Amino acid sequence: MSEMLAGDLGGKRVVGTDGTVVGRLHTVTMDLESGVIHDLVIEPGDGSPATASGRSDDDRLCVPFDRVETVDDQIVVRSDR
Repeated sequence: MSEMLAGDLGGKRVVGTDGTVVGRLHTVTMDLESGVIHDLVIEPGDGSPATASGRSDDDRLCVPFDRVETVDDQIVVRSDR
């Protein structure tokens, strides 16, 4: 698996596998001991679909990391349906 610096992820556009724009990556949640990423925390865009499994206290979308399909110029996530 290729590696990427966490700082390079911030602000990346997040889209669904169907091309729908979900928003921009705000931050990630992770286990500090193991380094395993748990969720992407996304600042939703206008008209963002409810692709997330939940919302944070500040109304950001929380998408489980296991739904990430690819990370390149943008982050592609699959729907939970």
